Amino acid sequence: MMDERELISSLDEAAAALEVALEGKAPTIGLILGSGLGPLAEEISPAVTVPFAEVPHMKTSTATGHVGRFVIGSLGGARVITMQGRLHGYEGNSAQEVAFPVWLMERVGVRTLIVTNAAGAINPSYQPGEFCLMRDHINFTGRNPVAGLGNETLAPRFFSMKDAYDPHLRKVALECARDEGVTLHEGVYLGLLGPSFETPAEIEAFSRWGADSVAMSVVEEVIAARYVGMRVMGISLLSNMACGVGDADPSDQEVFEVAARAEADLCRLMTRIVGCI
Repeated sequence: MMDERELISSLDEAAAALEVALEGKAPTIGLILGSGLGPLAEEISPAVTVPFAEVPHMKTSTATGHVGRFVIGSLGGARVITMQGRLHGYEGNSAQEVAFPVWLMERVGVRTLIVTNAAGAINPSYQPGEFCLMRDHINFTGRNPVAGLGNETLAPRFFSMKDAYDPHLRKVALECARDEGVTLHEGVYLGLLGPSFETPAEIEAFSRWGADSVAMSVVEEVIAARYVGMRVMGISLLSNMACGVGDADPSDQEVFEVAARAEADLCRLMTRIVGCI
């Protein structure tokens, strides 16, 4: 874990590298694309790409289907910077390393963060191939990226997580989904460390807690974003029913197969949302 001075210095160096690609045009919206959702980055035009490996102090993606690069350009009429692939805790990254690109995007101008992922549906009324807008989350990773930072490293140590998922942005997303004819539920997301899928007993417990969907990402990124005052929206592709819901026994292959079928809906919905916020 970096200490306060090292973290700020590292962010400054990383931001300087990204600003070369930005060419003085700061993005206002950041997107993080989860498993199987990378094709949305192909809708960005004109696009400038920066591999994570070329950004000082950034870790690289090792998860299947995560390209591991920033894509900068225009989407839906807005200037965006997109992570085509993300960093996960289960890859061996610390919570702070997962948060680093979020703080980096904020440093180069991003004020609104949209996180996406592929998630298992706990709510039995959901179906694979549909989408779920995050209304709130449960952090079950056992980690917090802000832990250990001083009072004024990037922002005050203590901060509210009420309305972590911005109510206005959620309203916009629901309206866009309705207009595009895309099924978008709204529910509580639970984030785990992974990489093992959940047991049926765990899913039953999470359901009793009020969770509607579950996956292995997002929560640390959202905490990091709220720490520095970014507005956040979160959308999951429901790629499978969670283990023990009916006879479900999820696999990585199922996630990518459903994501491929949902690609057109995702691109249409996200482009509309970005253009309306």
